[in-house]
Amino acid sequence: MAITSTEAPSSKWHFLAVAARLVFRLVVIAFVGWFALAAFYQAPPGWKWPIIASAVFVGLIAILAVRRRPLLASVLLLITMLAVSFWWKSIEPSNDREWAADVAHGITATISGDQITLHNVRNFQWRTTEDFDPVWQTEQYDLSSLQSVDLLNSVWSNPAIAHTLVSFGFADGRHIVFSAEIRKERGEAFSEIGGFFKEFELVLIAAEESDIVRLRTNVRRETVSLYPLRLSPRVARALFLSYLDKGNALAAQPEFYQTITANCTTIVFKLARLIDPGIPLDWRIIVSGYLPDYLYDRHLIRNDLPLDEIRKQAEISSRAQAAPTSSDYSRVIRSTSDGG
Repeated sequence: MAITSTEAPSSKWHFLAVAARLVFRLVVIAFVGWFALAAFYQAPPGWKWPIIASAVFVGLIAILAVRRRPLLASVLLLITMLAVSFWWKSIEPSNDREWAADVAHGITATISGDQITLHNVRNFQWRTTEDFDPVWQTEQYDLSSLQSVDLLNSVWSNPAIAHTLVSFGFADGRHIVFSAEIRKERGEAFSEIGGFFKEFELVLIAAEESDIVRLRTNVRRETVSLYPLRLSPRVARALFLSYLDKGNALAAQPEFYQTITANCTTIVFKLARLIDPGIPLDWRIIVSGYLPDYLYDRHLIRNDLPLDEIRKQAEISSRAQAAPTSSDYSRVIRSTSDGG
């Protein structure tokens, strides 16, 4: 039987209505799922589950109502989204909380020409992750004597995910390491998912290598690799100053850590882009365990050998663990990693 001219438009509108309801329901499910996670990490402990249950209830009402009362369902969803948006924007980062001891202070700097004074340089003496002597000190550096920049990658479980640190070496033999980290409160533990939901502030730590790198090689027993970077003196200087600017900026205006967009590796990338806006974004910047591959392809680390050999030579954990505690840590970890 032939379809009449009135049946075809009717069938078309029916299909569009069904598709619209499907899209609406998917939006509701996605929104409720996101809000449930946000409430899990941000709602007060006593209110967490009642708020999540209420969100699920409102979502079910919207999903059921959209077939017969689409306008009511749409208004309900819009009002809920606006209320949640207002709540979400009201959650602001802070520098005033009960911080864990190792992130109690972020780095700040006073700059007078080439004379740099760093405040709150961490120099903890670690015996275990829970047993340590907390030391925060003020150090002075002569920027004109900056000689080297090294990137360190620290892997603890998944080889695709690494913590990235940058170490600056000076003519007097000292090294200062910068590390963008989550600023945990006392009793908090790191959560990748929580990092999407304003669970942690961002802090820039500056520390001695015998503190922040040794913690990873000798105490946590992570696999740490050191890659000397091929940077011109101008770029090395600019990168160092960009870290100081970031530390001062965070002290003045706190920010949230974000698992993808504001983490230890993306901060390095953003600072590097301030120096060279043409640096291309690459998936290996996000999947930070593969950052050495990116640097190898960009000729920012030595590439006169196959990458696997470069990686093997860059590993420092075994050397650090074999050396006596009293030895010069910075010298030990560079004993065979000074290539080209």
